[in-house]
Amino acid sequence: MKRIFEVDPWKVATHKFSPVDKRLQESITAIGNDYMGMRGNFEEGYSGDQLQGTYLAGVWFPDKTRVGWWKNGYPKYFGKSINAPSFIGIGITVNNEKIDLAKIKFTDFYFELDMHQGLLSRSFIYEGVDTKVKFEFQRFLHIRLKEAALITVKATVLAGQAEIEFNSTLDGTVTNEDSNYNEHFWLSCNENAAKRSIQVITKPNPYDVPQFTVLLKAGLRNNNHVVNGTVKTATAKLSEKLAVTLNAGESYTLEKDVIVITSRDVAPEKQSDRADELMQQLQSKSFAENLADHTAVWQDRWTKSDVVITGNDEAQQGIRFNILQLFMTYYGEDKRLNIGPKGFTGEKYGGATYWDTEAFIFPMYLCITKPNVTRALLQYRHDQLDGAYYNAQQQGLAGALFPMVTFNGIECHNEWEITFEEIHRNEDIPFAIKRYTSYTGDESYVKNEGMDVLVGTARFWADRVHYSKWRHKYVIHGVTGPDEYDNNVNNNWFTNLMAQWVLQYTLERLPLADKAAQERLNVTKEEQAKWQDIIENIYLPEDKERGIFLQQDDFLDKDIRPATEIPLDQRPINQHWSWDKILRSPFIKQADVLQGIYYLDDRFTKEQKERNFAFYEPLTVHESSLSACIHSILAAELGRKKQSVEFYERTARLDLDNYNNDTDDGLHITSMSGSWLAIVQGFAGMRYGHNQLRFNPFVPDNWTGYSFKINYRGRLIQVEVTHQETRITLISGQELTILVKEQKVTLKEGEQNCLKA
Repeated sequence: MKRIFEVDPWKVATHKFSPVDKRLQESITAIGNDYMGMRGNFEEGYSGDQLQGTYLAGVWFPDKTRVGWWKNGYPKYFGKSINAPSFIGIGITVNNEKIDLAKIKFTDFYFELDMHQGLLSRSFIYEGVDTKVKFEFQRFLHIRLKEAALITVKATVLAGQAEIEFNSTLDGTVTNEDSNYNEHFWLSCNENAAKRSIQVITKPNPYDVPQFTVLLKAGLRNNNHVVNGTVKTATAKLSEKLAVTLNAGESYTLEKDVIVITSRDVAPEKQSDRADELMQQLQSKSFAENLADHTAVWQDRWTKSDVVITGNDEAQQGIRFNILQLFMTYYGEDKRLNIGPKGFTGEKYGGATYWDTEAFIFPMYLCITKPNVTRALLQYRHDQLDGAYYNAQQQGLAGALFPMVTFNGIECHNEWEITFEEIHRNEDIPFAIKRYTSYTGDESYVKNEGMDVLVGTARFWADRVHYSKWRHKYVIHGVTGPDEYDNNVNNNWFTNLMAQWVLQYTLERLPLADKAAQERLNVTKEEQAKWQDIIENIYLPEDKERGIFLQQDDFLDKDIRPATEIPLDQRPINQHWSWDKILRSPFIKQADVLQGIYYLDDRFTKEQKERNFAFYEPLTVHESSLSACIHSILAAELGRKKQSVEFYERTARLDLDNYNNDTDDGLHITSMSGSWLAIVQGFAGMRYGHNQLRFNPFVPDNWTGYSFKINYRGRLIQVEVTHQETRITLISGQELTILVKEQKVTLKEGEQNCLKA
């Protein structure tokens, strides 16, 4: 665990600059506005080790799959979220010395991410031979005018005289660190000095994937007045230089306004005119006025989603940081988008979406955003259903197989044991339909588009199982469950259980579907009978003597021992052990059997949950960012309060404290909902099955209390929990009866209900 930022309820800040932690610092100070985003790189440039990264939502490249031995069914390309042209650059020289924190002498470094509004600020004092200059930077990506980025740098001379040159740049010559053979993904279209713009296009590809054209336009202002410098262009680059001379006590503030437009929204030939319109709109207001507009949107979001923790600033900072990063990545305003595991914070996991969205993000967004946001996530998968059918066909299977990694519905990930074996995403996606329907009470999706998804995945599972004459059961071979430290296993309990659930839920919902959906899907009586036979006869491995469900066949053949026996200098094992050694070990990356128990919570007794938790948790190394929250929720339900809180702390501060020693290449965006789930489903014990909203709250010993709000079926409900009592208020909406620790409580609008702890 490594903490490089100070603890504060609303800020992520540091007074220290450590070159060895530069990448980690960049990840944690990444910002976005769900249209674009970038790492916390320095505007003036930095010659030391860094990961320069700017990313545009939905802009990607199909990179040719390169493997040592081609296998039939491999994806033809690996989808990458490519490093976009950089637009933050403002190079600075003082008396002909380039400002570069890797080389110059400086003091009073300060770096801050203000979580109220996603505002990034930084300052330091440059100490030259005969001058001192304080530089102050501010940067934000406009949440209301999404194509706009605003950057300011203020120079104040503290001693001596300073001739300061600013060099504003737009740079389309960027590359990805993970590119094959240092290839460039961007080609120049146009550089327009008069308009201060560049236009670039992704290089051609041999696949049926469109090229993306991006136009960037910059403008400079001082005191809200446009200023013009000397403009130069080169291939895919533009720079504009201007100089000022300041004496001691004098200041100068340069504002850089940027507009970014992509061909996802505007045709290439219309981008320049559209950029002019947006720049005029942006510059009709000052930096302060634009920031006020931006902040107002954030205030509205925080009013609905903030989780307030009292008595523990570390816990408070952690969950607010996670909510901020999630909302900067995705807020459901573009139905073509989804949530990538790194968001706008790094190149790793280049795909647009994994199963993480449905399993971990979806249940949080259900409760704190409008229903149309989660409806958009469901629609995203339905819109890519043709690709899912194609993916299944590539494997010689019936039905629809949703991809592990995708931008357009076509599988574009090239690790066989993950891409073609970790097929439980074909269960997680249908389960999100169940969650949406159960929580919102809205059945319109499951009766129509949702039935397309359910039947498509059910047909896949009916073909993917095979009947074992030896077991007299249906089995599923050659899979990877949620535990990615076990590959190519047979009869993963979670996968088999949830395949059974998909078939069962599809059969239950089919008679209730719209007539048009029933007619177009044409599920025959024979097909339904086959599904029912699989439901009744699928093999679910268990050890009755221990009273546990077996993660997969032969799991008990492993050298079962707790993870505490692993020497600390060998943790995390994925950074110290060979893959062969990991696969043969008993150690589990993340919840697997416990993931199934979490999903189908009401199917299992408390005793079953306790026995499986007691067996599997000690074997779990929690080296997946998705692991801690599931364990926290189950530990809370089982009365293991201390463990539950420890797991919350891990998921809440996973990146802030760099628990897994891997945050330097980007944040774990899709696990960030885990802190919210750990509080709401864990500490507060919220459940909502069978049309009944229930809570069973407790407060961690080292907190004094917590509160949160949820949207539930047109109602806004606030829950406040202290060691002494639980207060539940129906802020708006119709009367509702809920259960709190199995006690019926009727909520009426505007009334607060108090229950003793």
